[in-house]
Amino acid sequence: MSDDPRPPRRTATPVELEALGSAVRLRIIRLTHQRPLTNKEIAERLDKDPATTLHHVRKLVTAGFLEPQPARRGNRGAKEIPYLSTGLSWRLRYQNEERVDLVEAMLQAYLAEVAGTNLGELNQARLVVQVDAAGRTEFVERLGALLDEFGDRPLEPGAERTAIYVAWYPGE
Repeated sequence: MSDDPRPPRRTATPVELEALGSAVRLRIIRLTHQRPLTNKEIAERLDKDPATTLHHVRKLVTAGFLEPQPARRGNRGAKEIPYLSTGLSWRLRYQNEERVDLVEAMLQAYLAEVAGTNLGELNQARLVVQVDAAGRTEFVERLGALLDEFGDRPLEPGAERTAIYVAWYPGE
């Protein structure tokens, strides 16, 4: 019996997979991970039209990736609804080879985020290793466990946010 308090990852539904198949939606999930943002705030951060981001926000709410927070009053008294990521995207399983659109969306989201970063703040590493299937499985499981461990840590007010993108692919 496992001591892990987290529910096991489950297979993503078709609705969830479709929602994750957009770089814009993946970026919205990341932006709202630790702090709720209104549609207007999301649109500003993504440099998109609010109507476009609202379409994506609604799709994410329907699929369970975003949760509306209590409404608040904006600067001019207008009702604003902030949205917060549910963390669901990290608890799903899917097969990369079956979801090329999702894999491409993840890469495009990463590239868009990095493009908006001061490249002096970007830390990268590349490595090619030669392991058999069991070694590859061990590597992926250990890396996943490490990411889960850090992802499950309680939020620290004022702590710097760090985004991580990991990919592995056949080396030549």
